[in-house]
Amino acid sequence: MSEPYLIGRNMTGGYGAADILHDCTIAVDRGEIAVIVGPNGAGKSTAMKAVFGMLNLREGSVQLDGQDIGHLTPQQRVVAGMGFVPQTANVFTSMTVQENLEMGAFIRTDDISHTMEEVYSLFPILREKRNQAAGELSGGQRQQVAVGRALMTQPKVLMLDEPTAGVSPIVMDELFDRIIDVARTGIPILMVEQNARQALAIADHGYVLVQGRNAHTDTGQALLADPDVRRSFLGG
Repeated sequence: MSEPYLIGRNMTGGYGAADILHDCTIAVDRGEIAVIVGPNGAGKSTAMKAVFGMLNLREGSVQLDGQDIGHLTPQQRVVAGMGFVPQTANVFTSMTVQENLEMGAFIRTDDISHTMEEVYSLFPILREKRNQAAGELSGGQRQQVAVGRALMTQPKVLMLDEPTAGVSPIVMDELFDRIIDVARTGIPILMVEQNARQALAIADHGYVLVQGRNAHTDTGQALLADPDVRRSFLGG
């Protein structure tokens, strides 16, 4: 059985002396959506940041396409093919939508116009507002700018930290639809999400973390149907 395209295996570590993650494993394969859910303070975003190289692991490893990338900085991981969209401060508010997308392509030296067109096709509202400052957009539109900017690097895997935080249910559904569209292009998506029920509904694989440990790991549908998961994390 082949390895997942991206895997953080048996990760233990944190930001200082105290560990937040404890033998935690998360992974995603090509064309799939994997979601990390769990209660507040469970280490969900920390696990994502560990995979992206934003904290030091005391134990464990991170592999991308079979290669160990534990020694790479976050910037080097972007060059290696990882796109990361943080939960906050993920757009340049004073720049226009188009300028934000152009900034996303900073590592590229080729013609970016085709990728820009793909982003505008995926998020039509961004084409309409391409000359507007990102800071003037709604929360949902800003999230589309942030995802679009990450896609401008032509990532091999896309990582999203709470992409629907602070948006309305209607906008959340639309963002999830677009995330599905991205996955259908073959790009693996690893996502931390507070709206666990909705996220698991679109997930190929789900990871329920509790206190930095894997509590439940299964397909999204299996986790939704698991009585223990439903009772403990999904409100019954």
